[in-house]
Amino acid sequence: MQFLFLFSLLSLVSAGSFSSVQPLCHDDESFALLQFKESLIINQSTSAYSKISSWMAQSSDCCTWDGIQCDQITGHVISLDLSNSSIYGSINSSSCLFQLVHLQKLNLSFNNFNHSEIPVGVGRLSKLTYLNLAYSGFSGEIPAEILQLSKLVSLLLYSNPLKLHKSGLKSIAEKLTNLEELVLSEVDISSTVPSILANLSSLTTIFLKDCGLHGEFPTGIFQLPNLKSLSVRFNPKLTGRVPEFNRSSPLEVLRLAGTSFSGKLPDSIGNLKSLYYLDVERCNFSGPIPSSFANLTKLTCLDLSENNFSRGTLSWVGKQTKLTTLRLAIISLYGDISFSSIGNLTKLTTLVLGENELTGPIPSWLTNLTQLNTLWLPYNKLCGPIPTSISSLLNLQILDLYSNNLSGSIEFDLFQKLNNLSYLDLSYNNLSLVIDPSTNSIFQKFKVLGLCSCNLSDFPEFLRNQDQLEILELSQNNIHGQIPKWISNMSTDTLLILSMSGNSLTGFDQTLNAFPWRSLQILYLSYNKLQGALPIPAPSIVYYSVSNNMLTGDISQMICELSSLTYLDVSYNHLSGFLPHCLGDLRNLSILNLQYNNFHGSIPQIFMEGCKLGMITLSQNRFEGPLPRSLANCTMLEVLAIGNNHIIDFFPSWLGILPELRVLILQSNGLYGFIGKPETISRFPKLQVIDVSNNHISGKLPSEYFQIWKSMQSFDAGHLKYMHANGQIQKFPSYGWSMPSYDYSMTLTNKGIKTEYSRIQDFFVAIDLSGNKFEGEIPKNLGNLKALHMLNLSNNILTGFIPSSLATLTNLESLDLSQNMLVGEIPQQLVELIFLAFLNVSHNNLTGPIPQEKQFLTFQNSSFDGNVELCGSPLSKRCANLEDPPTPPSNFEAKQGLEFPFEFGWKVVAMGYGCGFIIGVFVGQIIITRKSGWFIKFLAIGHPTRRRVKWRRR
Repeated sequence: MQFLFLFSLLSLVSAGSFSSVQPLCHDDESFALLQFKESLIINQSTSAYSKISSWMAQSSDCCTWDGIQCDQITGHVISLDLSNSSIYGSINSSSCLFQLVHLQKLNLSFNNFNHSEIPVGVGRLSKLTYLNLAYSGFSGEIPAEILQLSKLVSLLLYSNPLKLHKSGLKSIAEKLTNLEELVLSEVDISSTVPSILANLSSLTTIFLKDCGLHGEFPTGIFQLPNLKSLSVRFNPKLTGRVPEFNRSSPLEVLRLAGTSFSGKLPDSIGNLKSLYYLDVERCNFSGPIPSSFANLTKLTCLDLSENNFSRGTLSWVGKQTKLTTLRLAIISLYGDISFSSIGNLTKLTTLVLGENELTGPIPSWLTNLTQLNTLWLPYNKLCGPIPTSISSLLNLQILDLYSNNLSGSIEFDLFQKLNNLSYLDLSYNNLSLVIDPSTNSIFQKFKVLGLCSCNLSDFPEFLRNQDQLEILELSQNNIHGQIPKWISNMSTDTLLILSMSGNSLTGFDQTLNAFPWRSLQILYLSYNKLQGALPIPAPSIVYYSVSNNMLTGDISQMICELSSLTYLDVSYNHLSGFLPHCLGDLRNLSILNLQYNNFHGSIPQIFMEGCKLGMITLSQNRFEGPLPRSLANCTMLEVLAIGNNHIIDFFPSWLGILPELRVLILQSNGLYGFIGKPETISRFPKLQVIDVSNNHISGKLPSEYFQIWKSMQSFDAGHLKYMHANGQIQKFPSYGWSMPSYDYSMTLTNKGIKTEYSRIQDFFVAIDLSGNKFEGEIPKNLGNLKALHMLNLSNNILTGFIPSSLATLTNLESLDLSQNMLVGEIPQQLVELIFLAFLNVSHNNLTGPIPQEKQFLTFQNSSFDGNVELCGSPLSKRCANLEDPPTPPSNFEAKQGLEFPFEFGWKVVAMGYGCGFIIGVFVGQIIITRKSGWFIKFLAIGHPTRRRVKWRRR
């Protein structure tokens, strides 16, 4: 009978009689799910559909509920997907969820668990193969219990404020040996990447974006046999090299952007026939771009921007006809934009070629790329007119032609046909923009509009109806007179950046107690003719520059309500009065530039604990009294300039405790006393410019400080950089603008001329102790400061000899020892200072012959005046009992032998380097004082040109 029953049962199964029958949900699991539902909170304010809200309403069988899947044979719940279900709150380890011990897949992504920790109870779900908690608001340390889930194939915890303990990646590789997907992006890992990870041969996906990874990335991971997607981008301390690839590699996605990978990209990268996404933006790759890129015909996205590749053309581009995104900014491209390289890429939606050396016209055939929504070509050398055919790119949303050599007159109506255009930047070309005032009401709504240096004489009328602008740039035009009333009604809720510098604006056509733009963060009004009181922006302001105007009156107490203010520059105005004590409430302030005004009174004790200031410039005012001791709280201070005031105080050696101080300018005040000896060897650890000239400081030169000023003893001039402060804007538009940097500045007396340095080279080193009462000999250890470019000890009471050790200052370009009581001969060794462009030893008691070699042949009589016992050229006095030394023969005459080629070449290179450096450091500053329009435009004085925010599309 049993045999007949089993035979009948098998016959029914084989006939399909039970094929539509599914076992019901187990009661204990149904009950656990309902208990779990009761423990959760549904956020009703979101529009997302919550799967758990429908449970029980559909059926008492939980296998039919939304987000639940049961085993077809056993009826056990094996998958729970509650992603994007508006869940809010937390899950504790005793939750009924963990009674579902048969779960194989658990997805709680895109919910909000309110920074609660991942419950350790997850370790009881031992059958899990898939765990997805991405974007779920979990925080804290990832529990070790997850490592007990040995069957895991997919682990996705990305985009949570989670932390993985330091040996975490190694433990994952050791215990979760079945992993295929490891996605921990934006989890704080802060460790190296263990080479054992390359043992997980089943891995297909590794996403470790922005995890704080550092150290060398194991090359073996690139060569995992099943790896299709690898992303370690935005780990700036992660180094590594891209290895050779074989033809069997299945790699499809490679994202290394924002790391410190370096070396060359291998030619074998062309073997990655399946690669469709390659992003190595902002790495340190060098060498030529491999020509084998032409083999990557499946590429849809390619980003090589901001690397150190060798100069090259676009010749290797052209066969990647599936490309939709091509970003090649800042990689030393030159030549024309040729049809053979770009013309056939008809699927392109994004073309980014900015900040290269591309020349020639904008090709009219670009209009064949009808899918383009982004054309980004700033900072090139493109010339000629903007082709009118550009108006046929009807999908264009972003057009950036900033800072090229484009020319001609262009009708603004041309862009009216581009209905989707919301980002337009034509700034800093040679364009004359013609705007028909009658079109003011029919233009599309812009978000970004850059019209700097477009020969505008009036505010464009169509701006009246622009209510979505986020960035508006009108700097360096010819707009005169008052700012019209209607401007204050333009984009009052959305405007983030407004630049109107370098015009001839005199004020507003109405009385403004405060600016009307409620979200404004960056405001440039410098280099105008604004009169009246200092306008106060909205509390959202971060960067406020109104320098070089004609503003009067004092600073209103209202400025202290600007709690987000980071950069404040009101220099070169006629402001007066006392500084408000409430400035100390501006805890985010990084730059305070008040120089060249008429402020008076004592400098208040406004520098509170936690001070973030990096630059304080109060020079050329009428401040009096002592320096505020609260400056000692500014531990991030790099530049302090309070010259040309009436500060009466003992020399402030206590400033030496500031660990970051690099530039100290206190000239022309009433400082007195002795500099003395440093209390510890850590005083002024980073100081590289000090100017305390024209005070009343006495005693001996501070030889003990010369011994410990390490930043003056060596330098690296390998890269031309400038001292500056960086900042971060608090709100980003969707196209990603960032806060521009602010270049530190200073004023020094160099070669007897007051010189303004609008930018300070990172390796510039100078000492000016002139115009004081220093006495005694010049210390020999001054020769230790080998990085010095400028040394001025004039107008003191120094005695003794000029030390020959000064000859070791091989970078010295300016030396002034005049107006002292020095004796003896000028050391012959000083002729080795081959970069010395200025020398003044006049009005001392020097004797003997003037050296007659090298740079000394270039100095004038005035360099040696007032030394009656000096003789020799250029002075008319011949040396006693001796004929003037003959003029040294030229290198050509003296080196006719085999040594000539090397010697001549070395001399010319050295002299050329010296002259070039002098021009860069000093002569450029003279141009600044003339405030030529070209210089203002090129170096971004008063507006963000080269310092303009960089666009990044993510």
